[in-house]
Amino acid sequence: MSLPLKIACRYLVSKKGHQAVNIISIVAVGGVVVATAALICVLSVFNGFRGLIMGKLAMLDPQIAITATLGKTINDADSVIEVVSALPGVERAVPVIEDQALAIYAQLQMPVRLKGVPDDYNTMNLMDSVIVDGQWKLRDQVSRYAVAGAGPAVRLMVRPDFLGMVRLYAPQRQGRVNIANPMGAFRQDSLFVSGIFQLQQNSYDADLIYVPLEMARELFDYETEATQVEVKLAPGANEQEAMSAISQALGNGYQVKNRLMQQREAYRLVNIEKWMAFLLLAFILVIATFNVISTLSLLIIEKDDSIATLRALGANDRQISRIFVLQGWLITLVGAMTGVVIGLLLCLGQQRFGWLRLSGDPANMIINAYPVEVQWTDVLITFALVAAVGLLTSMVTALIMRRRLTTKD
Repeated sequence: MSLPLKIACRYLVSKKGHQAVNIISIVAVGGVVVATAALICVLSVFNGFRGLIMGKLAMLDPQIAITATLGKTINDADSVIEVVSALPGVERAVPVIEDQALAIYAQLQMPVRLKGVPDDYNTMNLMDSVIVDGQWKLRDQVSRYAVAGAGPAVRLMVRPDFLGMVRLYAPQRQGRVNIANPMGAFRQDSLFVSGIFQLQQNSYDADLIYVPLEMARELFDYETEATQVEVKLAPGANEQEAMSAISQALGNGYQVKNRLMQQREAYRLVNIEKWMAFLLLAFILVIATFNVISTLSLLIIEKDDSIATLRALGANDRQISRIFVLQGWLITLVGAMTGVVIGLLLCLGQQRFGWLRLSGDPANMIINAYPVEVQWTDVLITFALVAAVGLLTSMVTALIMRRRLTTKD
């Protein structure tokens, strides 16, 4: 250990000559500790919410979705499915049709988003786990059925046990409209409701209704087209390799997206909120370092006699300046390491015990406590930020020390 570092460590732990300097030193270290711990905790909470949202969306989103680069539909979905199904790592590929329609039940009506899917579509995702009433069933020997989101179920006042049928209307895509018969411009069909699902995500629950694929093709006047081809990968398959293989096999006319890419806006929004909070806390951390600069300034004044002794013993101005620069680094790094440890302990405690609870009715909430997920990249970024702030503090300290030594000369 070099002599300046030994002296800096001695100054760090030794009792100061004035009580005010001791108090300011404690406040300086405490400010860095609190700011660092807050950064770790806040970033981990945002990670927890992001994981919660993406986990919910992953229940219904396909592992890989294929759409046309140009236009609304894939014209020959069956040929695309044939090509994709033959690729390694692909367990199954199915066509789906999604479009807008009008749903009417009794005297109630609302615009809905219809999604036509195969009868066993629930094997492609975790649909069965979000059914809150009834069951997943799109057809039997008697009739065809729909599985509606909680939003349409509430607004149309439908239940799986009701005998009434939901009527669906969609405008004709082809042909002329007869002004004398406006209803002739719409295709219509009816079906019972077999189940109601609730994901507790507005993008799904608000207006989505699942219907049989054949019915959607009839209603929207499609034959072999599909608005999207959804792919389920085999267990253990590498997602990136599968996406690359699908893109190469299909060419530039198709977009291949994983779940993260399908929910890019939601993911982007959470990330923006996370890093905005990071910037605000980083600003607070920078403000807290002014206490470190104040502490070092007072310590320089207090150690005038020691500085004179060091110069008499042969220490040059560079060595003396380095003592206080290193002490600034030590204060910042000790505060950072302590803050990281405290932040990690708080996050682990929140994960284990759920100390901080969310306000609201627990019966209507997905979780009762703030979710927390620690990512080591966030810890490294936080530590790097504190180190950069420590560098800034050291530079200011060096400048103050040079001016004071110049004045003494």
